[in-house]
This record gives sequence, C-alpha cells and structure tokens, in this order.
Amino acid sequence: MERPKIVAVITGAISILLAIAYLILVQLLDFRGEMLPAPIETGIVQEFVVGHGAWGMGHWQE
Repeated sequence: MERPKIVAVITGAISILLAIAYLILVQLLDFRGEMLPAPIETGIVQEFVVGHGAWGMGHWQE
C-alpha cells in the first residue's frame, strides 16, 4: 500500500472511532433523564433591577 492510502485509512478509522465515542457520550448524557433548569437566585436579579431599573444604567446609588 502506498503512504497516502495508509494515511487515508488511518484517518478514516480515527474518524469512525470519534463518531462512535460521540454517539456513546450522547446516549450516556441522554440516559440521565430530563434536564431541569438551573435555580434562579433572586438576590442578584432584584439587585440588578432595583439598581438599574429606576435610575438608568449610569446612575448607581448605594
């Protein structure tokens, strides 16, 4: 076999192995169950709304 053909076969095999590993990873992540949204911490959100909502972006009052 010529060198370019050997390189093509090796890269093809690596590509197939990566594709199979990706499919296995996706199946494992999907097996964990339904995804739940991240919890929202109200303190940060309220501070942003109170600090920026009433006075605008440039007028921060402490």
